[in-house]
Amino acid sequence: MDNVNFLHRKDNLNDFEKKPKRSPKKWLILLLIPLFLALTVYGYSYSKKMSNTQNPLDYNENTLEPKKPEGILQKIAYLLFKPETKLEGAKDDRINILLLGMGGPGHDGPYLTDTIMIVSIKPSTNDVAFISIPRDLGITIGNYGFRKINSANAYGEMAQANWGGAYATQIISKEFGIEIPYYIRIDFKAFESIINEVGGVKVNVETSFTDYMYPGIYTYKTISFKKGEQTMDGETALEFSRSRHGNNGEGSDFARASRQQKIIQALKDKILSFNTLTNPVKIKNIMETLESHMTTNMQFDEILSFIRMAKEIQGENIKKLVLDNSVEGYLTNFVDSNGAFMLRPKTGNFNDINNTIKNIFTDETITQTETQVTNPEQENPNFDWASVEIQNGTWQAGLAARLKQRLLDEKFYVEDVGNIPVEFKPFSESVIYSFAPKNKDVSPVLQALAKELNMKIETNIPQGINPVASSTDIMVVLGDDFVE
Repeated sequence: MDNVNFLHRKDNLNDFEKKPKRSPKKWLILLLIPLFLALTVYGYSYSKKMSNTQNPLDYNENTLEPKKPEGILQKIAYLLFKPETKLEGAKDDRINILLLGMGGPGHDGPYLTDTIMIVSIKPSTNDVAFISIPRDLGITIGNYGFRKINSANAYGEMAQANWGGAYATQIISKEFGIEIPYYIRIDFKAFESIINEVGGVKVNVETSFTDYMYPGIYTYKTISFKKGEQTMDGETALEFSRSRHGNNGEGSDFARASRQQKIIQALKDKILSFNTLTNPVKIKNIMETLESHMTTNMQFDEILSFIRMAKEIQGENIKKLVLDNSVEGYLTNFVDSNGAFMLRPKTGNFNDINNTIKNIFTDETITQTETQVTNPEQENPNFDWASVEIQNGTWQAGLAARLKQRLLDEKFYVEDVGNIPVEFKPFSESVIYSFAPKNKDVSPVLQALAKELNMKIETNIPQGINPVASSTDIMVVLGDDFVE
């Protein structure tokens, strides 16, 4: 047996390589990496969930921001990935919303829109623009051809229930060359309810006016507004917004559009000053109550984002544009092949209009586009707030009917045509009579008719000459001297 030198063996242990020890820092990094990844995934999913939550209880009542979490992990996730709703268009610093107002079921033409307005927001400066589009503007509506723009919603609704707002948005976005990611469509009931919910809106009426032909139940009714600041409830605000047969320069769709912009601005101011309506739960309840009278593609979190944004908007940052047919306006009148009154761009295309809308937040374009309808002589005014009747005093058949079409084209309201009694024929001289009640001043329409037809106004009405319709304000009797 060989002798073993254990001492030598022990000395040789130093010859073995020692295994390297792992650094504590590396162990810590290895442990933190999966923890960080897990926290990132959790934080992102939590942020995503909270930024898109539709539960009103998840939002702070004062700030309308998602509530800060209580759990430690949620708090860390909140700090790393603060929930934020990203509104479409914000990246390009231009968010567009289409507002549509209609009568709704139970009204004549329930889905023809009375109000068409683009609300444009520039987030970086908190500027807002109201762009009102007249309902008589002619555009191409898909396969339906050239139609009035206010019928786009009706065609969409005809294709599919509750699709009118989306279809109108698609058509208007294409025609005006801008992206419109959001729309809100409300009917008259929703409009009244929202304004009543906030306790009415304060509006400064710039011009006193009376409308004797405001549509009531089965007939017309008379409404009037006095100059000055006043608080309007839902019904009154609706009348102020809808009236289009008023006197004193308020008898046009363009004047009405300016009034609608006033109401929208007043409603925005009242909502922000009325704390209960900026409560997320209250907002959700109102939306659910009006569900059958309002359609929108906005999510609840997006609505709250817009309300937060509106808090930063001041009155002086609101720009207004009404597309009209005034001297400085972009539109002109025309009559289509079916005899319907319509509007179209003066230039024959939408290039100038679209350029103005695109650059509405630059000062150089606003000087031209801010012109509002304040002078009835500035545009071709509406005279359709007075009811006109035409009676043929000659033996020439069809004369009254042909004149009716001519006056309709000139924006008079012709309610009826007929013939005077045989015993009065033939009338040698054409004449205009007033049958309006004493409290209704139709002198602007009388003067306009006299000028248009080159006729005299007669105050002495022969006995036996009476209008066919009881609501007639003015009668035009055609004599042998009338030249078409």
